[in-house]
Amino acid sequence: MDLEIRHLRAMCAIADAGSVSRAAARLGISQPSLTTLLQRVERLVGGQLFDRSRTGVTPTELGDRVLRRARLLLVELDSFGADLTGGGDGPIRFGTVHMECVATLYERLDRGLPEDDISLHVDPSATALAQSLAHGHLDAAVIGISEDQDIALDRDLAQRILLPWVPVFVALSAGHPLARAAEVDLADLADEAWIGPPGAEDGSLAALRAACRKAGFSPQIRFEVPSGGGRQLIAAGKAVQLVEPTSSGGPGLVVRPLVGEPLRLRLVLAWRRQRVDWDRANRMYAEVARAYTEHALASPSFRPWWEAHREVHPPIG
Repeated sequence: MDLEIRHLRAMCAIADAGSVSRAAARLGISQPSLTTLLQRVERLVGGQLFDRSRTGVTPTELGDRVLRRARLLLVELDSFGADLTGGGDGPIRFGTVHMECVATLYERLDRGLPEDDISLHVDPSATALAQSLAHGHLDAAVIGISEDQDIALDRDLAQRILLPWVPVFVALSAGHPLARAAEVDLADLADEAWIGPPGAEDGSLAALRAACRKAGFSPQIRFEVPSGGGRQLIAAGKAVQLVEPTSSGGPGLVVRPLVGEPLRLRLVLAWRRQRVDWDRANRMYAEVARAYTEHALASPSFRPWWEAHREVHPPIG
């Protein structure tokens, strides 16, 4: 894994706040999630970035060096982004979490907003998408958030709920003993190796661990791979992974609901008011909703749930 812009922003937030807990509150993520992100960055740079004490955190010598470089890079990046946008010219830069309907979503946006050029950026991290919106690097985005988590959005952003909640499913090898079951009990996956959920610092990893604790076990997180990059591991029977419910799996894979819906997520459309007016936002919302609905109905494992829970369907008009 390489250092990313969101990592640099998180490190600066910790230094500015003087504590991990206060920085987490400012970033809109949980303290355990931010601690996990910090530990990952420290592994990447090869040393401790902050000294911890009862009163908070202070940068180490290595931390000071990293922060000086990070702040310079972020200033340049934000300036670069502002220069490129020119206050409203250029394509509409649309971001989204990784979903099965990404290609359909892009096609619908392209048709639904014919007066605009659309560029698409896919990122599994809700925090990264929210920060990209706040810093003007994206104009609108579909953000996926674990049900019991929240992401702080900049006050200059507008938002509208696409889906108040949908269950999270699990992907298994087609040869797995549980592959023939209509539903999978989370407790029956206690001995499996897991692929860590993408965007772990958003709370998805904490949500997985909490659900597994309720089921009586601690998940063995053996793999960290890019979003959608673990299919060969799953097909080979080496791992299982949480997936969004419209996921179709792939060769050698099956996607199954979890008994009792122990994990849920919600989808939100957010946009920059200065760049996207209400008419465009409403058309974006309708096209994203249609794309998601199309794939929900095409999914053999998700369609029964979707048709039985019309209360979560987005109003398309």
